Amino acid sequence: MKKRILVTGGTGYIGSHTVVELQESGYEVVIVDNLSNSSADVVDHIEQVTGIRPIFEKLDCLDFEGLDRLFAKYPGIEGIIHFAASKAVGESVQKPLLYYRNNIVSLINLLELMPKYQVKGIIFSSSCTVYGQPDVLPVTEAAPIKKAESPYGNTKQINEEIIHDTVASGSPIKAILLRYFNPIGAHPTALIGELPNGVPQNLLPYLTQTAIGIRKELSVFGDDYPTPDGSCIRDYIYVVDLAKAHVVAMNRILEDKQKQSVEIFNIGTGRGLSVLELIHKFEEATGVKVPHKIVGRRAGDITQVWADPSFANKELGWKSETPIEDTLRSAWEWQKKLRERGIQ
Repeated sequence: MKKRILVTGGTGYIGSHTVVELQESGYEVVIVDNLSNSSADVVDHIEQVTGIRPIFEKLDCLDFEGLDRLFAKYPGIEGIIHFAASKAVGESVQKPLLYYRNNIVSLINLLELMPKYQVKGIIFSSSCTVYGQPDVLPVTEAAPIKKAESPYGNTKQINEEIIHDTVASGSPIKAILLRYFNPIGAHPTALIGELPNGVPQNLLPYLTQTAIGIRKELSVFGDDYPTPDGSCIRDYIYVVDLAKAHVVAMNRILEDKQKQSVEIFNIGTGRGLSVLELIHKFEEATGVKVPHKIVGRRAGDITQVWADPSFANKELGWKSETPIEDTLRSAWEWQKKLRERGIQ
């Protein structure tokens, strides 16, 4: 009997890759997604990759009664991976209440329903944004939480606190908080990948859209930061490696291997790359030029951050292993596949 896992936001970018890895590891997956930033045909593509069609329910996690019915309809859900959230930093500044409602109430609804349906644990999709601009690099899990730069970042901090408080209150659940760095790339089949609605907010989709001619040029926000080439530095992790971390974390919860009821892990490569370095590496990996220009700094951007992933490497037995060149090529193959499909 396969163990049943609920994945909220499972048709989204990271969610869809995680569903693939869960299925290939022998789990049965129930996806919940309101399709606000994704498409139902992702379910078809997951099936093409794995040969297994995940259960899919179009549902908003703000709908408490709907979630209640879902747990009753699919009994025996043992774990939840919670991706469903609004995630554009700039939009969160413009629409803070939307972000606080979407990102916080959805988690509260799940935490309230978990004991009722004997769900053992939850993996929460957190972010390195909780560290702000760290005082020390690389950043470890022990680094202080800085005041959030945006409502989006603040929802991640608040949700982490809600999980800690809920578990501390005696709720019979366990949790693992995964603080992602910058997920990029696409599945090697080029059947699933990052497909933002409208103008991409993230660097790599904008870069690949520029390389293929959809966008005129890529703007590099600032070349006067105190970094070797003046552009911001980030830790870019391959989305499939990130997805695999969720499977390992879920195994840890269900096999009672946690050392604490709430555990936190940085999920990154341990290596920082600047924006300009990433552009050059993409050009080298694909042979495609990326028109780009330097523009002024963007409000809210931190100078540099990259992970110390050694705790996750040691405790979870997980490691980011994919070379950046392969990751960038996967993103390019995905962009070309989208063009073949007549998208963008």
